[in-house]
Amino acid sequence: MIQAVSREAMDYDVVVVGAGPAGLGAAIRLKQLAAEAGADVSVAVLEKGSEVGAHILSGAVIDPRALSELFPDWKDRGAPLETPVSQDRYLMLGPNGQLDISWLPKPDFMSNHGAYIASLANLCRWLAAEAEALEVEIYPGMAASQALYSEDGSLRGVVAGVFGVGKDGESKADYQPGMEINGRYVLIAEGARGSLAKEIQARFDLCAGVQPQKYGLGLKEIWQVPSERFRSGLVQHSFGWPLSNDVGGGSFVYHFGDRYVAVGLVVHLNYANPYLSPFDEFQRLKHHPAIRQHLEGGTRISYGARAITEGGLQSTPALAFPGGALIGCAAGFVNLPRIKGSHNAMKTGMLAAEAAFAALRAGRGGDVLSDYPAAYEASWVHRDLKLVRNAKPLWSRFGTVLGGVLLTGVDLWINRLTGGWSPFGTLSHGKSDAACTGLAKDFAPIAYPKPDGVLSFDKLSSVFVSNTNHEEDQPSHLKLRDPATPIKVNLPLYAEPAQRYCPAGVYEVVEKAGEPAFVINAQNCVHCKTCDIKDPSQNIVWTTPEGGGGPNYPNM
Repeated sequence: MIQAVSREAMDYDVVVVGAGPAGLGAAIRLKQLAAEAGADVSVAVLEKGSEVGAHILSGAVIDPRALSELFPDWKDRGAPLETPVSQDRYLMLGPNGQLDISWLPKPDFMSNHGAYIASLANLCRWLAAEAEALEVEIYPGMAASQALYSEDGSLRGVVAGVFGVGKDGESKADYQPGMEINGRYVLIAEGARGSLAKEIQARFDLCAGVQPQKYGLGLKEIWQVPSERFRSGLVQHSFGWPLSNDVGGGSFVYHFGDRYVAVGLVVHLNYANPYLSPFDEFQRLKHHPAIRQHLEGGTRISYGARAITEGGLQSTPALAFPGGALIGCAAGFVNLPRIKGSHNAMKTGMLAAEAAFAALRAGRGGDVLSDYPAAYEASWVHRDLKLVRNAKPLWSRFGTVLGGVLLTGVDLWINRLTGGWSPFGTLSHGKSDAACTGLAKDFAPIAYPKPDGVLSFDKLSSVFVSNTNHEEDQPSHLKLRDPATPIKVNLPLYAEPAQRYCPAGVYEVVEKAGEPAFVINAQNCVHCKTCDIKDPSQNIVWTTPEGGGGPNYPNM
């Protein structure tokens, strides 16, 4: 095995892990503040994807509120928000028909007026160019695989850029031990269920007194459709079929750009039936007349999947800890009923940057950025999340029709009119998504239709168009705490749901020598993190592979 190694070190004022909207927003804001003060602040951004945007996936209807604060002239600068929302539609789907519920009155904050349909990946690429123009150092393909701590216990940096470790754990000819990237403050912006964020939250007990984080799995495809089917600026959201009333989630269809249609399904991961396959639910969704009409005659050009934080206000951990802070979806700021989080992520990155800059100017480093959580609690991010705090628990308790639509609608209106008061108070989430998984004996297997290769597809062909690739001769980044658990526990109790909840065909149960065996096809992994979240035994641990591995989304 590889022995302890000596690594070179690079020191910065602030290190940001993750080049999403939160991380890039933080880096840019730091440099803006430094320029205004005539100060020199060094900032590095580490990104595990092969390029900025490679691992970014979102719907996305983008609220430009935070971007307008960061760059009031973003339109003149050429930010790629090109398609304003022109029409909002809400549908309740049945197996063969739909009910248009767009007429139901909604609070003003639920409107998409003023928002833009765009590729969040391309927006992040643009933000990266703006950051580099401000002399932010961005390092793509550098997975931050290990947190580093000072003698006093504070976070001091990360190890990034380890390459050349073989499957057997031995160093190969091209082995590189990585570098220590140290910062006076380290901002964790890995997105939902990040591996470092998970460790840091446990180490500093950041989740004490808050509800378990809740998640959804978002599956998305981009199609290019004939001009006669294209309706620029159309936003369509739907509830109901193919998901049963007790399974939370919904679909989206967005028309934008050069005859592009983004189509997707979000499945809340607190579902009970271990036979449910979110990927297959998504594939059959596209055959519904309300969805099919947007896609027929078109060509699928991209596929991807990603976990989404859904816990909201109740699940927000402590944001600051000695030496750093959690920003964006590493902490979880998605507004579930709005299906939006990128603006909140960017804003929290900016707030953390302002706290870090003030601390640096005061000569501090390695301590708790207490100004950041205080600023968050006074911000519009916190106010908006407070208004929608009961949407997720109402949906989970009462189902889609009563809880997700009717009760949530009433609660949103009451919160809007009262400034945050609700007759429900603040509802709890209860169990983790993993603990919500039911026993296989209590459910019937689901027979999904075979894909037709026109509207619906299998997992492997979908992974192909996600441009996913990993160096094959490396240790699996999907670790099992106990290799026996999948067959001895999960298979008899839960029919081993990993082979169904994974949207990329990573996990299989096959027969070897007449006995079932658990197989991990780590090279298929699209980094959605669902396995780390949904495994009922919490036996699968997602860690970072070599930098640059994973999907390479061109425009998701």
